[in-house]
Amino acid sequence: MVIGERKPFDEIMRMIEGNKKIMVLGCGGCVTVCLTGGHDAVRVLSSQLRIAREKEEKPLEIIEHTIERQCDPEYIEQVESMVPQVEAVVSMACGAGVQFMAEKYMGIPVYPALNTGFVGGSKKEGYYVERCQTCGECKLAYTGGICPIARCSKSLLNGPCGGSTKGKCEIDPDVDCAWQLIIDRLKSLNLMDRYEQIMPSNDWRSNRDGGPRKMIREDFQR
Repeated sequence: MVIGERKPFDEIMRMIEGNKKIMVLGCGGCVTVCLTGGHDAVRVLSSQLRIAREKEEKPLEIIEHTIERQCDPEYIEQVESMVPQVEAVVSMACGAGVQFMAEKYMGIPVYPALNTGFVGGSKKEGYYVERCQTCGECKLAYTGGICPIARCSKSLLNGPCGGSTKGKCEIDPDVDCAWQLIIDRLKSLNLMDRYEQIMPSNDWRSNRDGGPRKMIREDFQR
């Protein structure tokens, strides 16, 4: 899932400076799972904004709403009647959701309440870790299901680098050496022959260098 973290409150306050009526729009997708963009997060941020503006003697009217996903036209159409009622939308979605909203509602500013961090998952509630850098050329079949790009501090495709000590990274001793994890995993699977194979450099054109990426399922096109 996409992991997002709420922006500093002062930054959000500066975004809506001068506005008297806004919508704080939550997203029921990834950011709800990581506890930063769902219904409860919308309620908390809205309350904080109201209190702060009351202290400034600049009352703020807020419409609170959460939709299933902001990265899907089907769902952002659900607020079509609400958006014209406000001067700005504060989106509690990832960067993709913010942009979908901005493209749909051209005449209304859409501000991000979150910083989009990374693609990862939860080890336990409130603890999220990066697992994928969306490089476009997945190597997990060759590395025992452990990503060398996301989990190695140097993103080495052939490792380890020689700087790790006792299974820990030389850059940060609190970080496991990804290549030690890969080797241990391949050994446990009796697949060490894959470690002997030299992986070529990634074709980074499948990453970001060629502009925004897309996937088109022809079987779903009308």
